[in-house]
Amino acid sequence: MEIEILENIKKAVMGYNRKEVASWARKAVEQKVDPIKALNAFTEAIRQVGDGFERGELWLPDLVGAADAMQDGTLILEEEIKRTGVEKKGIATVVAGTVFGDIHSIGIGMVCALLTAAGFDVHMLGVNVKVEQFVEAVKQYKPDILAMSALLTYTAQEQGKVIDALKKEGIRNKVKVMVGGGALNIDFAKRIGADGYEPTAPRAVDLARKLLGIDKEDKNVKRIHTQI
Repeated sequence: MEIEILENIKKAVMGYNRKEVASWARKAVEQKVDPIKALNAFTEAIRQVGDGFERGELWLPDLVGAADAMQDGTLILEEEIKRTGVEKKGIATVVAGTVFGDIHSIGIGMVCALLTAAGFDVHMLGVNVKVEQFVEAVKQYKPDILAMSALLTYTAQEQGKVIDALKKEGIRNKVKVMVGGGALNIDFAKRIGADGYEPTAPRAVDLARKLLGIDKEDKNVKRIHTQI
């Protein structure tokens, strides 16, 4: 039964079917499948989609669809991990989201999917995330990296507000902050005090590794150019 569930999780992600992904994730919980194994099935699926894209067999919408599909299932399994106390080990922990006033989800969703495939533990807060929500997530998850996205010029200012709030709480020095999005550039990122800026999803993975001093090249990081 476990093998069947894990295989169907992969098929659902690669079929871009959110409803099926969530259904099989719930079934994994019901059948007491190790949630770490189930999350690894998500990772394997997104890697296969990335490989297909690199070979020219799949297109950008395929990668976006797979990343979007795995979101609900990931949330279900992470809740099970919290409930059971199973230890989840990744190379580092990331909290990510799109800032308040901005509802663009495609780019940040791809970043989270690619970070997961690269071995990071990722907590995706979603879109339209308020300053205090980012701060509380940093306190709760104690991430190595906070990744924020903004696609609009006026919402990009929210990234600076989050950084200022982290300073006020005395936790700015405990987390690396990376920002991205169509409304940003390197000068803006420096001005608001971010540790790094990258406008493309796969290079955001490289940036995360660089910020943490992880030099080993990961063959699963794909050079897929798209706005964060």
